[in-house]
Amino acid sequence: MTTNETDSKISSPAKDYKKHWNAAYNKISTEKLGWYEENSAQTLALIKETKIAKNATILNVGAGSSTIIDNLLAAGFSNIIANDLAEASLTSLKSRVGDSDKVQFLVDDLLNPSKLKRLKKIDLWNDRAVLHFFLKDEEIATYFNLLKKILKPNGFVIIAVFAENGAEKCCGLPLKRYSVAMLQKNLGANFELIKSFNHTFVNPNGDDRPYIYSLFQRKS
Repeated sequence: MTTNETDSKISSPAKDYKKHWNAAYNKISTEKLGWYEENSAQTLALIKETKIAKNATILNVGAGSSTIIDNLLAAGFSNIIANDLAEASLTSLKSRVGDSDKVQFLVDDLLNPSKLKRLKKIDLWNDRAVLHFFLKDEEIATYFNLLKKILKPNGFVIIAVFAENGAEKCCGLPLKRYSVAMLQKNLGANFELIKSFNHTFVNPNGDDRPYIYSLFQRKS
């Protein structure tokens, strides 16, 4: 199956994100999703850079059925939050990793948060392939305002999104592509860039997907 075939199968109005993502996870198995990776090596490398404690609160936004949760459990982390708008994705994830007291499964909308904004302060905000789906200025502002509201002083932010030379669409939706400078501008002067790198992800269809990975730390 090509990427275009995958996209056409799950295409739906871009504004109805919840319907769109539930359809994606209901129709396509995790291993065939365009963003699936067996091992979240790049993200794990950046988490290692932070030197956070094993009981640190790690919020994975748009976690879907990602293997990052399996990887974090295997690495000994014990306070993991898996968030997604699509309940179907977290149902799939939970069936795989089990009903662990080390993982909280949180269905909530980053653009209209209710449960997320009531979280206790988190140590790490981890986003792989979510931010780039938000195109409007107000959507992007809502995303970063939530991040700043719930992240601890000296907390860390990992954002992995399509680079400026990356794909223009994913899962049937248009994307906003990023540079590190664009991420820094949205985070503001109170966040320091610790590390960034380019990574070309090869998706399950064999297509190259250039990403930019970045690690920031809040100064206070």
